[in-house]
Amino acid sequence: MNEKLEGKWEQGKGKVKEEAGKLGGDRSTEIGGKVDQGKGKIKEGIGDVKQELGEDVERQRSRLSSWPGRTI
Repeated sequence: MNEKLEGKWEQGKGKVKEEAGKLGGDRSTEIGGKVDQGKGKIKEGIGDVKQELGEDVERQRSRLSSWPGRTI
């Protein structure tokens, strides 16, 4: 699983945990769910950055390989 998808998954699990805490009156579980959602958002963001960097690297490789006399 890539980090973006893992982040979405973690956010979903965190939301379920938060709602379970609300329904059960367990503030600790509710807060834990919110923390898990935050972790998921961070992981998703890291996945976005990695994807963007990978695309940038490929664009640069393509650009440089089109220069006369260059091979990469």
